[in-house]
Amino acid sequence: MSQIYVLHENDAWVEPLRAAFANLGLPHEEWFLGEGIVPFDRPPPDGVFYNRMSASSHTRGHRYAPELTHGVLNWLEAHGRRVVNSSRALYLEVSKLAQYAALSRAGIAVPRTVAATGRDNVLAAARNFGPGPYILKPNRGGKGLGVRLFQSSDAMADYLDSQEAVDEAPIDGLWLIQEYLRAPQPFITRCEFVGGEFLYAVRVDTSGGFELCPADACAIEGEACPAGTPSRNIFTVLPDFKHPILDSYGRFLRANEIEVAGIEFIADEAGRTYTYDVNTNTNYNAQAEDEAGAALTGMEAVARFLSKELTKTSAAASAVAAE
Repeated sequence: MSQIYVLHENDAWVEPLRAAFANLGLPHEEWFLGEGIVPFDRPPPDGVFYNRMSASSHTRGHRYAPELTHGVLNWLEAHGRRVVNSSRALYLEVSKLAQYAALSRAGIAVPRTVAATGRDNVLAAARNFGPGPYILKPNRGGKGLGVRLFQSSDAMADYLDSQEAVDEAPIDGLWLIQEYLRAPQPFITRCEFVGGEFLYAVRVDTSGGFELCPADACAIEGEACPAGTPSRNIFTVLPDFKHPILDSYGRFLRANEIEVAGIEFIADEAGRTYTYDVNTNTNYNAQAEDEAGAALTGMEAVARFLSKELTKTSAAASAVAAE
């Protein structure tokens, strides 16, 4: 029987989707890709395959999950299966530098960024930025791991010589040094898309230092500050959000075969908008959705989209069989 297949490596993140599938009575199966086999010598089953692989999989002990998933997606695509968030989407998920290149090609502004490997090269890149402050982050990250704001290159040097830097080193060896963007208000905006269509925006309060990235606008008192954990809900759903950048995001997603994603941006003190993250393994904040009275939650929207794609795929297969 044709059904929906969910490719992932984190059970906790799939729970809301399971509930949405159950509410809609949708047939589905999960492929846990922390490790496994790619049976390239035989065809895959029929159905719709939803890729939810995450760049942060290595932080959960699944070091090679993205590589395995790339193999699975190549296998599915070679047999013409319907894949939501294709191998191209996964390529962008696991490389911030690839994201910035694709965003730039689409005419979307990104923060000034330099990539480097090796302590001395990282420091040289930072010093070329000027006196600071600046952000240091892994090219393949996740959950804020290794994302730090530094007020000076000396502070960065101390960090790079520490055990913390060893523990937080990028899994691909590539550090990104970025300009620190100051926002007039301490928040960033995340735009959620499902089926390539805008669903809603989320305002994320950064005053507590929840996410130290180019969009962070919290007041930093020390020389360096790691990403922290919020003690309150920092998300506010904006269901009626409008912004000119949404059209650009729609074109970018179509060009890169991304159908489900959250894209984050910040507006600086001059009103210039910069996009700094594309998350193709997007999650949704149920509390914020409930407080906003959202007519359709993010995972419900995903489940309904996958259901429509399954209907289309099944109808097409039936038409071919009848010929």
